[in-house]
Amino acid sequence: MQIADNTVVNIHYTLTNDEGKVLDSSEGREPLAYLHGQHQIIPGLEAALAGKSAGEELNVTIAPEDAYGLRIEEAIQTVPREAFAQVPDLAVGMQLHGESPQGPMSVIVKEINDDSVVVDANHPLAGETLHFAVKIEDVRAATESELSHGHAH
Repeated sequence: MQIADNTVVNIHYTLTNDEGKVLDSSEGREPLAYLHGQHQIIPGLEAALAGKSAGEELNVTIAPEDAYGLRIEEAIQTVPREAFAQVPDLAVGMQLHGESPQGPMSVIVKEINDDSVVVDANHPLAGETLHFAVKIEDVRAATESELSHGHAH
């Protein structure tokens, strides 16, 4: 069976950046299972997998625009330190989750000053060209339950 919308796909993958550094991998774990066509993986990888079958292996390079987007400088903001009064042990590199007027958001603490904190709301991989080595383990039709829930079981 070929990968198409409404198929459940199981893949093993290794994700690297332009320098060859491994950013993520399914090695030593269960394969990643996703429902194709439901935007559960980045668009560039989903497009590259369409039409492929179980047993195939591929290497895919994905531009930022088809991954986590370009970096947006306006997403880096300086916030008053008192806004983080409820965060114990605030530290550079910490990922925080909160609410914004646009809904839920995550930020990474980039800098801590006496009266302010610099946070970055860009995805950590925004602006990165991503390289995937993928092995397709299995492809099957999604069940009615999976289709109604919108994810692989």
